[in-house]
Amino acid sequence: MQKQMKSALVSVFYKDGLAPIARQLQALGITIYSTGGTQQFLEKEVGVPCVGVETLTHYPSILGGRVKTLHPAVFGGILGRRAEAQDMAEMQQYAIPEIDLVIVDLYPFEETVAATHEEAKIIEKIDIGGPSMIRAAAKNFKDVMVVAAKEDYAALLQLLTEQQGATTLEQRRAFAAKAFEVVMHYDVAIHQYFTPPASLTEQVLRYGENPHQKAAFRGNLSALFQQLHGKELSYNNLVDVEAAIQLLLDIKTVAKQPVFAIFKHTNVCGIAERPTLKESWEAALAGDPESAFGGVLITDHIVDAATATAIQEIFFEVLIAPGFDAEALRILQLKKNRILLQLHPEITLEKQQQKSLLNGILQQTADEGNILEYKETGGRTTTEWEKENLLFANLVCKHLKSNAIALVKDKQLVGKGCGQTSRIDALRHAIEKAQQFNFSLKGAVLASDAFFPFNDCVQIAHAAGIECYIQPGGSIRDKDSIDYCVENKLAMVFTNLRHFKH
Repeated sequence: MQKQMKSALVSVFYKDGLAPIARQLQALGITIYSTGGTQQFLEKEVGVPCVGVETLTHYPSILGGRVKTLHPAVFGGILGRRAEAQDMAEMQQYAIPEIDLVIVDLYPFEETVAATHEEAKIIEKIDIGGPSMIRAAAKNFKDVMVVAAKEDYAALLQLLTEQQGATTLEQRRAFAAKAFEVVMHYDVAIHQYFTPPASLTEQVLRYGENPHQKAAFRGNLSALFQQLHGKELSYNNLVDVEAAIQLLLDIKTVAKQPVFAIFKHTNVCGIAERPTLKESWEAALAGDPESAFGGVLITDHIVDAATATAIQEIFFEVLIAPGFDAEALRILQLKKNRILLQLHPEITLEKQQQKSLLNGILQQTADEGNILEYKETGGRTTTEWEKENLLFANLVCKHLKSNAIALVKDKQLVGKGCGQTSRIDALRHAIEKAQQFNFSLKGAVLASDAFFPFNDCVQIAHAAGIECYIQPGGSIRDKDSIDYCVENKLAMVFTNLRHFKH
């Protein structure tokens, strides 16, 4: 059953996108109650008349704007239950109007924290009335529609236009759920500001791997990095950030020039080493621009303006770097929710790893190192440039889920296969990825996280143009692959160190 809106309360910090909604409300004959700057914007710039909230409260905005809407005339109109005779009688007695739509956003607390260290300015951006009105409207979703963020303006406008101001219970409930999430995120950000990082032992996350899962982080993220901008790190963000930092710490041991890497679902989907950071970014992105969308980015160099401008062209969740120059930071902060993390100069990760399973905890030491030996086993010796690329590729492969194959050419990941149930499937996928983005595999090297059980992998890779391989060795049929490489004068290196990653 639909419910028709008759009145709306509009009080927002961000005005962009509000004008068409106000005009539609006016066209539908819906009374708009508003406050201060929002009322001035709607009446003077949009030309939509409003009723000032002070006509309901009979009080002006006081205490420098700290108190505007905190009044029974406002909250009674939001919280009044239309089906409760007592509620309706009291509203009539005290001349409290029914408020059917609440459009309220929150002061930019996180943005202020990112922009200044002046506590007085930060404290004034702790919204009181906003969260209260949002929570009240969301609580009374049976009668009230609430919109708590400008990201939902388009959906509201569509609803107002198509349904002529009527809403269903399911729609009001869905918007209420979003509203509670907005307030939750806001409160967590304020809590984090007031909590000294060293004493922060538990951080409740928005949700786990999926929205229906609860999650928390226990530890001290501030020992590794400082968050300069963006929304709260999610469960999945943290998992990807861990994977990215692990790779960065490894790749720094072999890199001679700036490195940029892109992660998606804990797998590195793009990485390159080039003379400049911008070139590294461009080469990393070119390796798989499709998978890079929505990824987590990491680099070992300070991000400059030219690189930031190039990065700005795609959507990503997190960027991790040892620093950002001022102009780069300004450019990257243009997107409100984008997470920017600045790594501390010297960081280390725990040597002991844990995973909960089967009602217990599984522990192991971290997978450290690249190779145990560099043993030439093929039909020719590797060149120095091939050796550099093989060691680079082996580390990249180490950070892909098993079964894993990494194809690297000139210090650029050009194809990868990961998480496959057979090694030959991982190889086929890696070759297909390289072909998808028009990379020639002539001159590329191949790394495998575990041994080749047969010689079919080297045969298929050779047919694709690859003539240089690195793998742990250890198969009872190693000789099959060795013989094929010797016969065809292909280079192959055994490392005697497997890098499974489950």
